[in-house]
Amino acid sequence: MLLPVPFRSAAALALATLVAVPAVAQVRDPVYSAARSEGKVGEKVDGYLGFVTPPGPELKKTIEDINIRRRAVYAEKAKTANATIEEYALTSGCLLISHTTPGEKYQAPDGTWQTRGPNPPLRDPRCP
Repeated sequence: MLLPVPFRSAAALALATLVAVPAVAQVRDPVYSAARSEGKVGEKVDGYLGFVTPPGPELKKTIEDINIRRRAVYAEKAKTANATIEEYALTSGCLLISHTTPGEKYQAPDGTWQTRGPNPPLRDPRCP
């Protein structure tokens, strides 16, 4: 279980994450875009994409590649922010979930998949 990031580094971590999230989110492969709009994949609490429904081989490879790129960004940014990859990924997950749009899937704190409605998504209590 992840422990909350100490307050003194949470602000720096959140600020650094704001820089990383757009870089990660900009990669919109057509396979990924279609799967996201069809509700087959969604943002997970841990900062990575997850499968809402069992994926085909092409989608599985695409999402795995995106998650590998996310992990590389998280590792780099975590080092700069003096945080662990897991802490950084969680904060990124919080921000990515908050940036979902109505109709998109996201993972709620209890691990269930939810569809974003007009209201803010449910977020992990550890979110900054």
